[in-house]
Amino acid sequence: MSKHCCSTEEITSAQEKNTSSNEIHSEHDGHNHGEAPTTKEGILKMFFPSIISFIVLMIGLGFDFLVKPEWFSGWIRIIWYALAYIPVGFPVLKEAWESILKKDVFSEFFLMSIATIGAFAIGEYPEGVAVMLFYSVGETFQDLAVSRAKGNIKALIDQRPDEVTILEDNQPKVVKAEHVEVGSIIQLKPGEKLGLDGELFSENASFNTSALTGESKPDTKRKGEVVLAGMINLNTVAQVKVTTEYEDSKLSKILELVQNATSQKAPTELFIRKFARIYTPIVVFLAIAICLVPYLFVEDYIFKTWLYRALIFLVISCPCALVISIPLGYFGGIGAASRNGILFKGSNFLDKIAEIQNVVMDKTGTMTEGVFKVQEVRIKPDFDKDELLKMVNVIESLSSHPVATAIHEFVGEIDHSIQLENTEEIAGHGLKASINGKELLVGNFKLLDKFNISYDIDPKNIVYTVIAIAFDEKFAGYITIADSIKQDAQQTIDKLHQLGVKTTMLSGDKSTVVDFVAKELGIDQAFGDLLPEDKVNKVKEIKARNESVAFVGDGVNDAPVVALSDVGIAMGGLGSDATIETADIVIQDDKPSKIPLAINIGKQTKKIVWQNITLAFVVKGIVLALGAGGIATMWEAVFADVGVALLAILNAIRIQKMKF
Repeated sequence: MSKHCCSTEEITSAQEKNTSSNEIHSEHDGHNHGEAPTTKEGILKMFFPSIISFIVLMIGLGFDFLVKPEWFSGWIRIIWYALAYIPVGFPVLKEAWESILKKDVFSEFFLMSIATIGAFAIGEYPEGVAVMLFYSVGETFQDLAVSRAKGNIKALIDQRPDEVTILEDNQPKVVKAEHVEVGSIIQLKPGEKLGLDGELFSENASFNTSALTGESKPDTKRKGEVVLAGMINLNTVAQVKVTTEYEDSKLSKILELVQNATSQKAPTELFIRKFARIYTPIVVFLAIAICLVPYLFVEDYIFKTWLYRALIFLVISCPCALVISIPLGYFGGIGAASRNGILFKGSNFLDKIAEIQNVVMDKTGTMTEGVFKVQEVRIKPDFDKDELLKMVNVIESLSSHPVATAIHEFVGEIDHSIQLENTEEIAGHGLKASINGKELLVGNFKLLDKFNISYDIDPKNIVYTVIAIAFDEKFAGYITIADSIKQDAQQTIDKLHQLGVKTTMLSGDKSTVVDFVAKELGIDQAFGDLLPEDKVNKVKEIKARNESVAFVGDGVNDAPVVALSDVGIAMGGLGSDATIETADIVIQDDKPSKIPLAINIGKQTKKIVWQNITLAFVVKGIVLALGAGGIATMWEAVFADVGVALLAILNAIRIQKMKF
């Protein structure tokens, strides 16, 4: 019989143990058991002890109620039902004994052992076998449910090919992926998966990115653009230059996040774990009381009758439905999220995201594309426009900011004849340098204020992002740059409002730009011209109103506020490693529409978990009362116990089938 579920120790250790990349194991008291097989032969093998037990039990019942041979009595009848009991009962008795040796006396195995041995002691042999048989069948179904729930992680693991084809002296050579060095050229045929991160060496190629983003639509890449491990080449033979080690690839980090996700348990899981440790011994002592206490109050007390009621009480009290279905529910939520390109770093964040009241978001790279283009160049007549733009292009080459990229694309090649001296980046303001002894300032208007440079325009009247330029201590003009709003940004805000969640935008960009974007999307509040510490203070203000906050960002400067928020969400596609490391949830494809999706998954997971808790307590409470009162039989008890457990498990895995 499978020994996967129903032990609180087992569920806990299975959650806390990191999953290996080759096989996901569940663990019970130091014994590792492989994941439940899903082939027909494997499933048949799992059910084989139960099938044998069922056949022998049915023949015995046939002898008892239909054929009624004279020889089927006494020791022969006991031995017959004992043979039916052993295939399903021996593994449970063994587990109960091992648990006792490890001082975990009141396990679920102990409950089932007492109940079934007690049934044999009072002559209810068929019922003793039936209790253990249906318990065994229930356990096997639970194994299969857990195995299916782990399928999402297995699917992710399978995206990493063990071998790749590299070009060595222009000749293809198949090597182990983990042995490939940075700088090597990988050759990908159509349909092959990329094994390491790199940049496209061919002119262009199309890839299926579903392993990373949860979406299978083709993504066309051009030469020099980043391609990631797990992407599938679609059409032509492509070449990729490796830029990271195998173990440092984005997919490897994703797998590590998902594999470690269940180590951080939700409050509900922690409660059930503690509850089961207290609940089980209480149930045992109550069963003893049901058996013995009536002797003091009932005139026609019959020990066998009250022992039978106590055994019924033990059978129905087994907390299998709670102990397995609740962790399985959270596991299913994490799996459903990862299938949609959302990575939760722990099941506790499923609970937290479900209760979020205010989503605070960055602007650039989160709600906008982060791809800037120059809209207008206004240079004063006193300056040589072309020469000044060349100088701006040179100083911006020191920055990797999207604004700098937009200027490079607009101006063109960098003029290396221009020599910079005393270059300095002033956080939250811009860049400063000297050219031929004259000072060049490029940044926002706060930079000009800092150096007491006067200007004759009002920046507030300009909607777009403005790059102010000063040269030789004089205001020289400005460049306006615009960033386009993401296609699904409007859908994101609408869905958040439908969920009753407030929205706030915080950005270091100028207030007019931030206000414009916020007004376009219908965001409740927006604040611009913020330094990283200003963002932190704004989030503190929101939290001071007793509102739970989720912050969504992608830049290095967002890491402090991501850490401060109740739930930190990072845009994982283009986001910085610092922000992804700090965040609690990572959105792999940078789509803001995944934010309300994550909240919805959290809400549905929590709903299913509490449905299972309510179902288990109500049904068990009713049958416990009926059993103690002598109304329910052991047959009804076992059907109620196994039935509730299976219903709870089916409900728990239902989340993986949901379409959000």
